[in-house]
Amino acid sequence: MRLHPRLLLPFFVLCHTVLMAQYQFSGRIDTTEWSGDVYLSLVEDYRKLHGIYPEQIIKKVIPDSTGFFTFEDNNLPENNHIYKIHVGNCSPNEQQSHLRGVCAHQKEIVFIAKNTDTLTFPFSFDREMFCKVVSNNFKSSTFIQADSLLNEMRYAFGNSSSPANYKINAKKWFKKLQQFGIAQKEPLTELYLYAYLSDKSNRLYSYYLKDLKQNAYYTELKERLLQHYPQTNYSVQYDTEITSDFYRGTPLTTPETFNRWTWILLSGLLLSLAGNAYLLYQFQQRKKTSLPNIQQLTKQEQKILQLIREDKTNKEIAASLFLSLSTIKTHINSLYKKLKVSSREEVKSLKIKE
Repeated sequence: MRLHPRLLLPFFVLCHTVLMAQYQFSGRIDTTEWSGDVYLSLVEDYRKLHGIYPEQIIKKVIPDSTGFFTFEDNNLPENNHIYKIHVGNCSPNEQQSHLRGVCAHQKEIVFIAKNTDTLTFPFSFDREMFCKVVSNNFKSSTFIQADSLLNEMRYAFGNSSSPANYKINAKKWFKKLQQFGIAQKEPLTELYLYAYLSDKSNRLYSYYLKDLKQNAYYTELKERLLQHYPQTNYSVQYDTEITSDFYRGTPLTTPETFNRWTWILLSGLLLSLAGNAYLLYQFQQRKKTSLPNIQQLTKQEQKILQLIREDKTNKEIAASLFLSLSTIKTHINSLYKKLKVSSREEVKSLKIKE
């Protein structure tokens, strides 16, 4: 039986889509206020959601004259992770300070995405940027919704500073935010809210410690993280924190409490910390082994790589190796593809496994 070509077309389209799957994050910045480069960061430490952390930056682009920018490639994790895009108003002389995490004037947006997502960050009302996300992944905009709820909570607490108002609102808003997080069916959204509520500099920190000891929500979130993000820094860091925070402020030295059960709990804590330390070590080792391997390059490409890292131009490389400029460009394109980079700057900054 022969299949009609039209019946095979959807199959070929699907295969092509899977093979060519890549992310694309694009948007606009207001060029009347912002003139710096735009950076994309992968956030694996939820205590570093906001601000500039050079170790998080994975890509940099220069917006065009209209303010349009785009990031696209196919080298991000396949499942959801936390990302951040930011722009700063740094002059050329201040760029090094920016890369060291120092920037007095910067704007950012934090969001959820994966390697196959297409996201746009259009202007919202009055040309406000980084206030809206349009995506084929509905979870990408949940942080914006979470921020809206957090602003409502701040307003509720701002109406009165009395202890009674604090107690009533803390209980109400912890429950409301936790229910919102669960409804999104995305543990990273819950982690985003947890990071705010459990921040030691937050006025709500003392209530969080109390809630942690009597609310099963935190253990359930741990299970959801382990199910969706096993052996990632998200789940390891969270488990370590709640285990430590559970015993924070709990008296352990009185005769009434320092008993057999306390020893059991302490033993469990030590085992949990040891297990988490091992998982974190394994996670870091996997990151190290994922470094680009120079052995995958040809001898000629290895020579070109070394010359690029010595800041030689294409013409200088061609002259040094007695090759044509077009041949050098062909080798460089092959080198970029194998090392999964797109610019000389990325090549020079790579940590390469010899």
